[in-house]
This record gives sequence, structure tokens and C-alpha cells, in this order.
Amino acid sequence: MNSAMGNVQGQGDGQPQLNRRRISLILLCLPLFCYLCLFLPAGTFAWLRGWCFIAIFLLTETLMIIYLWRTNPALLIARSSFHRGTKRWDMLLLAILFPILIAIFPIAALEDGRFHWSVMPWWLSGIGYVGMLGGFWLVTWACRVNPFAEPTVRMQHDRGHTVVETGPYAIIRHPMYSAALVMFPGMALALGSYWALVPASLAGGLLLLRTQWEDQTLQAELEGYREYTHQVPSKLIPHVW
Repeated sequence: MNSAMGNVQGQGDGQPQLNRRRISLILLCLPLFCYLCLFLPAGTFAWLRGWCFIAIFLLTETLMIIYLWRTNPALLIARSSFHRGTKRWDMLLLAILFPILIAIFPIAALEDGRFHWSVMPWWLSGIGYVGMLGGFWLVTWACRVNPFAEPTVRMQHDRGHTVVETGPYAIIRHPMYSAALVMFPGMALALGSYWALVPASLAGGLLLLRTQWEDQTLQAELEGYREYTHQVPSKLIPHVW
């Protein structure tokens, strides 16, 4: 996962800063996203699972950002946008992945909030939250130790790109993808939707493809990565794959 300087802004002290315009735009669009992707398809604001999801998701995301800003602010800056040098195949893959991933929310809202195609027990939604929060924890751990965990695949020569072998990277080579494979279905379950597991599964399949292609790219272009694969043979699941 990779990127560079397009997402930072210099100020008087010469230190990089978060792209405040981009962050402000995200904050302004968040209520619109919640309305268009959750409550509009649900047909009501009285959707308990929707409100529970928003509250827990935003609280967890906020705590993660605060923690990373205190422990690895350079990475948080680097992850605030895409950068030059991103592989073309990755941009194409992300252009397909993002709409599929977003589809989880309106599908869940239609099923659980409006039409009630099925009734999911709350204990199963609780399992979804466990998966989602576990994924957040693994992503946070990976971001804490990896200064090169940018949002797209590129070789970060401008940032002194090297192999990271500590933290979760001592166990699996792509822990952030492992986390996402748990988070995607976790979000569907947390929202009370069986049908939302369909786009979650499709997104997971694309993520498996991205894992394979990124790993091949790193082996071919990042010095020391091929040797690292011998030390840590598992990509996503320890002792499995």
C-alpha cells in the first residue's frame, strides 16, 4: 500500500501538514453519505441498526486517527490522498472495488431498514461488530509500525521505501488486507443484512487479487522483499496463505 507528497501541504515551518481542504470536504460529505447510503434507502431515520453502526464506526475511526496522529503522524498525512507513481492496475482495481464496497450500505439499508427481507438476530450483528472492531485494531497496529502503508500501490522511492518486518508484518505480509477481509463481512452483519454479504464477498475477492498483484510488485521492485517472503511465507493467514 503506497503514495507520496500530493497529500501534504507545507506551512511556515516547512513541516508537512494534513490536507485540511480534503479533510474538511470529507467531514462535510459524511452526513450526506449517511443520508444517501443509509437512511434514504432505509426510508426512515428510525433505523436503530443504522444509528448504532454510525456511532460505533465513527467512534472507532476517531480513536484510531487520534492514536495514529500521536504515534505515526507522517503516515496519517501520507494516507490522506493518493500519490503520483501509483500503479495503473491498482487505480483500475480501486475504481471497481470502491463502488462494490459502498454498495454494502444501501443494500443493508434496503434489507434491514425498509423491506425487512430477513430478520437477523442481534447476536449475529454483534459478531459482525467483533469482526469490524478486530479489523480496526489490526489496521491500527499495522499503521503504527509501517510508515509506508499508503492507500495505493506504488514504489515510494521518494520516501526511502524499505521492507517492514516488525509488528504484524513479522507474522503475515499483508495484515491490512487480512483486516479488511474481516471488516467487510463484519460491516454487513453489523448492519443486519445477509444480502450485503454479496458485495462484501465480491470486495474481498478483489482484495485477494490486489494482495497477489501487490506482492508480486514488491518482490520485483522492492529491495529485500523477496528475502522477506522467505522469512514470512504467509500473505494473509498464518501458515495457510
